[in-house]
Amino acid sequence: MTKININEAKKRSSAIHKVLKKLYPKPKVSLDYSNPLQLLVATILSAQCTDERVNKVTKSLFAKYRSADDYQNAPLDALEEDIRSTGFYRNKAKSIRKCCADLVLKYGGEVPGSLEELTALAGVGRKTANVVLGAAFGVPGVVVDTHVKRVSGRLGLTVEKNPEKIEKDLMALIPQKEWTLFSNRLVLFGRKICAAKKPACGSCPLFKLCPWERKTDFAEKGQSWKV
Repeated sequence: MTKININEAKKRSSAIHKVLKKLYPKPKVSLDYSNPLQLLVATILSAQCTDERVNKVTKSLFAKYRSADDYQNAPLDALEEDIRSTGFYRNKAKSIRKCCADLVLKYGGEVPGSLEELTALAGVGRKTANVVLGAAFGVPGVVVDTHVKRVSGRLGLTVEKNPEKIEKDLMALIPQKEWTLFSNRLVLFGRKICAAKKPACGSCPLFKLCPWERKTDFAEKGQSWKV
């Protein structure tokens, strides 16, 4: 772990997680789904889009497309229109069709349950794979989204900017059985408290544990937060 004392970081991460456990006892992904395929598609759609918007889109999308075969056979322009409001819809539509074609060809339309198999699918990176593994299969994994990247950096748990390197750093700090829950808690913390532009440092429950050099500046602005 570059430029970070691993022992100090482990102690800090443990203390941080104790606080986050009290704030978010049972964190879950906020995407709506009822099976692994739905979660996989929803996670692909969530790139550069809010989960709230994705959930609005998937309500009708999942009623229309019920299998990987449905997606791979869908006319591209129709699928694009169905997911247009999630942004980057042309690329997302292509990714979903290619991914589902892989599922049909390699796994009989079923979503596989390992990181290696998932990341071998078209359009599926480690973040998407770890979301699916953790939520749909109960396989621990560290999900590095924009919130986890920002918060873990501010909390001094990593100095890396590359998501895969951040993932490795956090994996070294947190017990494996806690990987998914820790990730989910960091996401919630990033959304509700440690925001990108206006973090609520003044009332942050992690203020004393946080080494971020700018926390005092934001604390003086008196930002408030809600759990």
